Amino acid sequence: MIETHTHYSYSSLPSRPRYRWPNGTRVAVYVAMNVEAFRFGTGKGAAIAPPDQSVSHSIYSWRDYGNRVGFWRLMDLFDELGMPAEHQLNTAIYECCPDIPARIRERGDEILGHGHTNSDEQGGLSEQEERNLIESCTAIITSNEGSPPTGWMSPWLSNSDVTLDLLQEAGYRYVMDWTMDDQPVWMQTRKGRILAIPYPIEANDARAIVWSRQSSAQFADMLIDGFDEMLAQSDRDDHPVVCPISLHPFLVGRPYRIGELRRAFRHILKHRDRIWLTRPGDICRYVETLGEDQLPRG
Repeated sequence: MIETHTHYSYSSLPSRPRYRWPNGTRVAVYVAMNVEAFRFGTGKGAAIAPPDQSVSHSIYSWRDYGNRVGFWRLMDLFDELGMPAEHQLNTAIYECCPDIPARIRERGDEILGHGHTNSDEQGGLSEQEERNLIESCTAIITSNEGSPPTGWMSPWLSNSDVTLDLLQEAGYRYVMDWTMDDQPVWMQTRKGRILAIPYPIEANDARAIVWSRQSSAQFADMLIDGFDEMLAQSDRDDHPVVCPISLHPFLVGRPYRIGELRRAFRHILKHRDRIWLTRPGDICRYVETLGEDQLPRG
């Protein structure tokens, strides 16, 4: 036997029951914004520079552009197009950029737990250190927003052997760290279950533009092609799927990239009556109303 885990079992998409999203459609689309803070001169850097320059002042300021300018440009775009958004938020943002959470709150967008900064992974922490991080971030969001977040995405998707256990025990209902499916999947933990919401590795501007060196137009084409294929396949096969899009304000918030993103969004919105334009928390709440035999699970 090969090494494996106990969080979920194998399940092929064709073998699963069919269901619909709450408005009768088969494709749920959500946009995730990575709203992040970074330590100056230390911690994880970014792949646009050689390793010895990855925490330089130039890379720090390149990423800081997202909070100072890119975030605001993207929020204006969402307003222009009438699109909801979800924000995985490093809690250091509350201290260093307090008008950002205020803008999110004003729109009624969803906020996820996302660690304290994106210069720090959580996967290498001891169990108690990781528990403390989750509890601290949850408390900060709760004190500022009036209620705890229901979902979590770990910085850099970094997990330890007990991350899912700790999140479930802290009251989280879903997680975005596991990317193995186009449908929500129930994950097993040591004290219960937690939902895995599909999250994009490639339909993600950081992976596409920084790692794969794609142009803005290529990234927009990827979003359009993926959406079109999901829409066509779900019509043909009658399976409900999730089409997630992940954005970083320091990337697509640049003036020379946002036009292509607008093109992709306008294409998706032409099919607004055939999709559920939503947020992951709404997906979680709906899935929780479905029967136990509707979703793949561990």
